[in-house]
Amino acid sequence: MASALCRTGAAVFRRSVLFSSARASSGGGPALDQQKGKTASDKVTMPDGLGHAVGPERFEMLAKLAGVEDPFEMKVKSRAKGTFEEPTLIPSLYEKRLVGCICEEDDISINWMFLHKGEAKRCECGYWFKLDPMKSQDYS
Repeated sequence: MASALCRTGAAVFRRSVLFSSARASSGGGPALDQQKGKTASDKVTMPDGLGHAVGPERFEMLAKLAGVEDPFEMKVKSRAKGTFEEPTLIPSLYEKRLVGCICEEDDISINWMFLHKGEAKRCECGYWFKLDPMKSQDYS
């Protein structure tokens, strides 16, 4: 038991020494600037929440800084006239979008439907909806 423990300890020590020496000897190039593009000024040494955010979270934070409160167009929209000639326009960046219609004010169910680009669709309650293509906004 003691010999197995000594062998395992020696292997771990040997491995850590090898990796440490490899890391120490590989610093030949210039140092990378990890903050580049992440901070507003050169005086800041640690990025704030925006600097650490990536993906959709960063997109949302940049949009809110630009003054857009609903960057993903997720807020509830009230229906417009809803006729075939003047359907309720639903903004979307994509070719199709899932839309829910609460047909009556006191309904407890939502009628879900997919809207496709270029065609209007009628809900069970009689209101018409149409996809309104949006241009993608670059908040960077």
